[in-house]
Amino acid sequence: MPPALPINRRSLLIGSLGGAVALAFPRLAFSKTEVERVDALIARMTVEEKAGQMSCLADSFRPYNPPNPVVGVQDKGRLSEIIRASGVGCLFNGIGAAGAREAQDIAVKENRLGIPILFAGDVIHGLRTIFPVPLGEAASFDPELAQRTARAAALEATAAGLHLTYAPVVDVARDERWGRVVEGAGEDVYLGRLFAAARVRGFQGRNLRRDDSLLAAPKHFAAYGAVLAGLDYNNVDISDETLRETHLPPFRAAFDAGALVVMSAFTEINGIPATADRALMTDLLRGEMKFGGFVCSDYTADAELIAHGFAADERDAARLAILAGVDMSMQSGIYMRYIPELVASGAVPMAAIDLAVRRILYVKTAAGLFDDPYRSIDEKKAAIHISSPDKLALSREAGARSIVLLRNDGDILPLRRESQRRIALIGPFANDVDNVLGPWSFYADTSLNVSIADGIRAQMTYPTQLNVEPGSGIEAPIDGGIARAVQAAKTAHIVILAVGEGEDMSGEATSRTEIVIPPAQRALADAVAAVGRPMIVLLRHGRALALQGSIASAPALLATWFLGSQSGHAIADVLFGTVNPSARLPVSFPWESGQEPFYYDRKSTGRPVIQNQSTEYKTRFRTTDNTAMFPFGHGLSYTRFELVDLQLSAARLPWDEKLVVRATVRNTGQRAGSEVIQLYIRDRIASRTRPIRQLKGVRRVTLDPDSSAEVRFELGREDLEFIGSGSVAVTEPGMFDIWVGQSSVGGLAGSFELLGAGQAAPR
Repeated sequence: MPPALPINRRSLLIGSLGGAVALAFPRLAFSKTEVERVDALIARMTVEEKAGQMSCLADSFRPYNPPNPVVGVQDKGRLSEIIRASGVGCLFNGIGAAGAREAQDIAVKENRLGIPILFAGDVIHGLRTIFPVPLGEAASFDPELAQRTARAAALEATAAGLHLTYAPVVDVARDERWGRVVEGAGEDVYLGRLFAAARVRGFQGRNLRRDDSLLAAPKHFAAYGAVLAGLDYNNVDISDETLRETHLPPFRAAFDAGALVVMSAFTEINGIPATADRALMTDLLRGEMKFGGFVCSDYTADAELIAHGFAADERDAARLAILAGVDMSMQSGIYMRYIPELVASGAVPMAAIDLAVRRILYVKTAAGLFDDPYRSIDEKKAAIHISSPDKLALSREAGARSIVLLRNDGDILPLRRESQRRIALIGPFANDVDNVLGPWSFYADTSLNVSIADGIRAQMTYPTQLNVEPGSGIEAPIDGGIARAVQAAKTAHIVILAVGEGEDMSGEATSRTEIVIPPAQRALADAVAAVGRPMIVLLRHGRALALQGSIASAPALLATWFLGSQSGHAIADVLFGTVNPSARLPVSFPWESGQEPFYYDRKSTGRPVIQNQSTEYKTRFRTTDNTAMFPFGHGLSYTRFELVDLQLSAARLPWDEKLVVRATVRNTGQRAGSEVIQLYIRDRIASRTRPIRQLKGVRRVTLDPDSSAEVRFELGREDLEFIGSGSVAVTEPGMFDIWVGQSSVGGLAGSFELLGAGQAAPR
């Protein structure tokens, strides 16, 4: 983490451009011809044409997701005239090669400049074939899997005429009440960095100019995941140190992986909306982080500066967003309406407009659109790449590898497929195919959706032994539903209960005050559990949940998220042991909703609760101490693993050397399986208080029964950095605790001392 300068938010630019930074496109080289082409275009463009390039509008040429709120241009005829007259930089959320070709024809053949349109869409976890929601996939603790699913999504998206996706979501989310937790990688910075980079690499591929490369736009810059009370669109009030240490690293990882577009957040940070925050969007993003691409506003976020109480009107909002460094306005249309007058009046210098347009044109150059405006617009590719068998197989694999086995008392699982035992599958998600995909799947081919019931039947030797009863709706009871479910449980040998959240309970604008399973389903669960049959609970959800009653105490419990198109098959693969579960929780499951925001790498207090000591006048709630029901990193397998023999290469780590950490993991069970070994540290004493633990490494080990392997980690001084006084990244000599374990709780413990610069370790 390089040294950082503090953000002075009082120095917000109001009247002039000031201090514009030079464009920087790391790892990209443009030919002299390409540079000259961009220069010549900018020299020829009218201010109206420049405003057009700085605008992104809903794609009215192709079926698209109806935007909410419905504002701006929504008419194909009017949009066609805009493209002919002034051009448009980007169209978003339409798919289909034929419609894209029609729009691109107008842009390159009927507009005098012939600048190609960039086609964008919200491809978050798949286009037609849907993969697990990002939070679920993060549970795999396997960035390579996320890279593979992002690559598959890119193949489908580019075959459908898209060049850019507004993904990945790299917001670190630590309050499970927030609905958009489902879109990211969870609560941890280290895991967030790994998945941010992997998804960018997967979307973009190795060459941005290939027709199967999908530009990535990490979002939302910055700290959207820190909204107060987990309330979507709410304010963010955090220290500069927290911003830099927790919320910026995944963005940096995405940029280092090659992302050239970034989306601004809806929200404000410490009183200044991100879309109008020059200290954030220019000084920090462009100056300090060296981001060289372009910034796109979130949907109408620039116009929303008025509602924030930061802009007087639309003209003022456009001025503030442009001067802050937001290059492209999404859907509001205020750049098109007000840029000409803002420039003419001197309120916005032409240099600011030219800089924004140059960034946009360079990204289009990087994507190869000037050389081939019809790149990724090929009807034949759709038949080859969309919903192909390999993508369905990957959806199933990713789904199974995202399922977390939370509890398996008495080894109820896996089930035997050849058994003639009667199974009662009960719950609103038993036969459901409408809530398997999760949010941001509006392009999906829903004919691919597989229910839990169909997935289980497909693997049973005697499928007639499965009895299915919904029992209740998702949020409301069904007349006679509980009675029928209880009867089904009485006639069964084993009960599988499929409960949780509906698809519309996670995602944007779905914050919840209580992160619990709805009362109608809890009543169903309690009634079924009272029958006394062995019960397996399948949770469907887009966030960590505070589990209650018989659901919380079920002997077998699995977190199955929203797993995508092949959800039912993926769940059945785990239930019957075709896949031995190996996923881990990327979020902490609290005991109660009131613990939120809750995350494992919280800090101690002056009065921490200490095991086996009195809790009076300690940091706790009246009803529970502040621990997790299921901690970050937790997950079980159908076999058992033992960790032994922690070894550190030195007790004292010299300033410029590496500490090697080793341990041995043994499979002591009866099945082959994979274990995820996790490395955590704590800086005991520092100039700023430090978290009680921080994840610094992950290793996956696959072992046959009665076999073992050594896991190895390396730690260097850079892994021990934190943001210190004055928002500067520092590493301080001193003692560090270290754990190698199977979750963020427990593990093999050790310690070492980091020596100062020039201080030699004693021999």
